[in-house]
Amino acid sequence: MFKCSKIKINLMFSYIIKLVITAAAVWFGSKNIKGISVDAPQTAILVALVLGLLNTFVKPILKLLSFPITVLTLGLFLLVINVGIIYLGAYFIKGFRVEGFLAPLIFSFGLSLVSTITGFLLD
Repeated sequence: MFKCSKIKINLMFSYIIKLVITAAAVWFGSKNIKGISVDAPQTAILVALVLGLLNTFVKPILKLLSFPITVLTLGLFLLVINVGIIYLGAYFIKGFRVEGFLAPLIFSFGLSLVSTITGFLLD
């Protein structure tokens, strides 16, 4: 029983580390990408959390619904879905603003890269 609770603690610790690193990436992106702005570090943590939830629950549904157009565009429509997820996050979070198409596209690339590297190192 002790072993099971230790695994749960390790998973929770890993999740918190991923959240903090993603929040740092959100903060860094907002300071370096014109068109993305985050008001406060607390907002960056909230953005990381909400984008994680949107990517987990909403993005798979959008990918499934847009499968035909994704095939027709040879996968390029997935970039539009990524930008849409960023805009959806900005809609839900006060203090997180997004402008244009290229800024959230670059922002989503950066977050994906950070998330992939963090997942690789912590899992």
